[in-house]
Amino acid sequence: MSRGGAARALAQIEAELVECRRCPRLVTWREDVAREKRRAYRDQIYWGRPVPGFGDPEAPLVIVGLAPAAHGANRTGRMFTGDRSGDFLYAALFRAGIASQPTSTWRDDGLALRGAFITAPCHCAPPDNKPTNAELASCRGWLERELGALRGARVYLALGRIGYEAVGALARARSAPAAAGEPPRRRAEGPPRLPPFTHGVEALIPDPRGGPGEARLFGSYHVSQQNTQTGRLTEAMFDEVLRRALRAAGLLAQLRSPT
Repeated sequence: MSRGGAARALAQIEAELVECRRCPRLVTWREDVAREKRRAYRDQIYWGRPVPGFGDPEAPLVIVGLAPAAHGANRTGRMFTGDRSGDFLYAALFRAGIASQPTSTWRDDGLALRGAFITAPCHCAPPDNKPTNAELASCRGWLERELGALRGARVYLALGRIGYEAVGALARARSAPAAAGEPPRRRAEGPPRLPPFTHGVEALIPDPRGGPGEARLFGSYHVSQQNTQTGRLTEAMFDEVLRRALRAAGLLAQLRSPT
């Protein structure tokens, strides 16, 4: 798939995704929030729909969060945009040379990503930031399609346990059948077990896009205020994991050094 082909595939996925109404609880919540609004944003028109992934169609690095925030991406229409989690994340991506600017306030504010794509296993804002297992399963097809369109994806950085396990589940489900001549013992074993999630975890997994190769999965605590304001996740901690992911993706030498 060419660069133009990847961009067109992602645009087609986005056009279908933003019309999705599969999960009644999420539809009701995202639309109620968009109608009632927060006082600070009362003059803004909320997005109030599923939020598509965002970034470079040729990205070797995929950052996987959890879900849009009610008054963040559900308002702005772009992942990790318009809230404190996004402030932390995009500042880090800018320091690393991935993001064109250190802040992101709206879907058309000029932010561009180079070498990275951001998505989530749940594309609608859930109540209390907690999608149900059924909602995650319902949304899984969208994540599969997005990853399938990212022909260069080979490294995944999951922000939180749910994103980590979502990528791992796709890797197990979509791993290629054993090649002819592979030792019977290895064929019987199946895909390797995913290590438990913790900050800084790293795993080699079958390609979540369904290809015959392997991918590398990194885990970080989520960039939520609950973690960043309590010191559970610091800038230094996140930068260290991000640098490891960039190195694995072959991006570190291509980007400017953090300042």
